[in-house]
This record gives sequence, C-alpha cells and structure tokens, in this order.
Amino acid sequence: MFFDHDIVQRIKVFGIFTLQFYKVMTGTMLTLFIPQACYTDNDRNQLRICSLTENYENTEVFHKTTFYWNGFSFFLFIMTYILELQREHWAIKYLDINNDIPDNALKDKIILEPDLDRVMDRLNKFYFRSLVVTSGVYCINVLLMIKIVISDYHSVSTLSCFFSFVLLVLMKLYNSLSVGHQSVKNDKMMSAFMNEFVSYNVLDSDYLEQKEKEKLLIDKPIDPEMIQIEEIIPTNQETISTKEIISEK
Repeated sequence: MFFDHDIVQRIKVFGIFTLQFYKVMTGTMLTLFIPQACYTDNDRNQLRICSLTENYENTEVFHKTTFYWNGFSFFLFIMTYILELQREHWAIKYLDINNDIPDNALKDKIILEPDLDRVMDRLNKFYFRSLVVTSGVYCINVLLMIKIVISDYHSVSTLSCFFSFVLLVLMKLYNSLSVGHQSVKNDKMMSAFMNEFVSYNVLDSDYLEQKEKEKLLIDKPIDPEMIQIEEIIPTNQETISTKEIISEK
C-alpha cells in the first residue's frame, strides 16, 4: 500500500517542524535553559548550576524583564510557525514539485489562475514580514541575554550553550528569510521545510581544464633549437677549470 504523495510531504513537514520547534524553544527561552551561577550559601562560596525552577523563579528585575522578552520572542516564533505551516499546507494542496522543469516555471503558469496567484502573493508577503519582525525581536533578545551571561556566568558551559542555542536559531531565521525574500522577489513558492539534496553529476570544469593543460605539457615535443649549446659543449670557463684541476695534480 502506497501513501499519497501529499501525505508523505505533510509527514516530512511535521517531522521537521517538531525538531525546529524544540530548537527555537531552547534558543528563545534563554533565561531558562542557559546554565547560570547559583550559590548554596549566603557567603557565595559554593558555586553550582541553577536549576530550571531557580532560573524561572529568579526575581531580579533585569532577569525577570529578559524572561518576559524571551517569552515574547518565543510567541512571535509560534505565530511565524503558524503562518509557515499554513503556507506549506497551501503549497502542498495546490502546487507540486517537478524536477524536469525550471524552478521559475510557476510564475508563467499561476498567472492563468488569478485566485491562486493572489493567495500565494498574500501568503508570501505575510510570511516574510512576520520573519522580519521576529528577527528584530530576537536580536534584542540576544542582546539582553548577553548581560545575564556576563553577570550570572558559571563556567564554559554557559558560553557554549548560549552560542549553540543562538546559532541554531539564527540559522533557522537566515534560511527562512532567504526563502521568504526569494519567494516575494521572484514571485514563486519556495518550501521552508523541504530541502532538495544536490547530486554531483558532471566533472568540475577547473579540474578538466587543469588536466588538459597537463596533457598538453606531456604531449608537447621538445624543440632542438630551445636547447642551449652550453648544455652540450662545455664553456671556456669549464675547460679552464678542468685544466687547473689537472695541473694541480
């Protein structure tokens, strides 16, 4: 029994969405998931890593403000994901992928369907604008967290987790912004979840050019006129040097 092609695509999208959702949650709620310094006594002598509960219940003003901003950033990501999933669902329902024709072929075909063309343009614009707003809020989120990383630094794990979480989210934003920008600019519908694998099916042009040059050097005949006479007949200096050696003996 074979599954419908659209169902397979939806399963792929849902699986990728689940992984990305976890990545975004840890990358936005940084006040909870970044290892921070806590002390077991009032003298601040015994250092340990704060638990998630302690990070959540931290009542320090700046920490609490950053926590709320983390939540706002996470909320915007959820809204963006909703738009992203709606856009992907619409694309799977009304469009398809054909590797035998160019990627920009949709532009000429969808003009014949004005209703679909309007919906596609609206989805692309909403999606791209939501990404721009979400990216701006997340940049502020990262800047606020830098102060907490400095003030509540525990160990190298604090820095490693901070950079790892932030880089993962930035990669997601970069890929999504590229998809949204290209879709709006070129009037097409690029998938934000499904990435096509590339197959290398020809030899590299630089490699072929270098190989051709090496072949010409090997096959090139030696011109007798290019050989200097000195290479065959010793010069006077060499003759004199030889005589001096014989006379010394």
